[in-house]
Amino acid sequence: MDAVNRLVQDKPVVIFSKSSCCMSHSIKLLISGFGANPTVYDLDKIPNGTQIERTLVQLGCQPSVPAVFIGQKFVGGEKQVMSLHVQNQLVPLLIEAGAIWIWKK
Repeated sequence: MDAVNRLVQDKPVVIFSKSSCCMSHSIKLLISGFGANPTVYDLDKIPNGTQIERTLVQLGCQPSVPAVFIGQKFVGGEKQVMSLHVQNQLVPLLIEAGAIWIWKK
C-alpha cells in the first residue's frame, strides 16, 4: 500500500493501467477530455508493476486496471468512473482535486 500511496501523493489524478488495456485507454481519454492531465503508470512498463497490481486487487479493483485515484482517493475502475461521469459527478471531483479549474458544458 505504501508504494501506491507514494505514487498518488500530491497528484490530482492518477491512473494505473496497462499499455494493452483498451478500457485503460478509454478512461485516460475521458479524463483528459475534460482538460485534466492525469499521471499514468503503465504497470507492464514499470519495475514494481506486479507488486502494485497486487495492491490494487487488495483495494478491490477487479480487474486490476484501470485503477483511478482522484485527489489521492481511490475512485475505482472503469465502471465506477463511467458511473460518476453519467451521474455528472466526475467533473466536480476533478475540480475539487485541482485537476481542472473551469468546466463549461
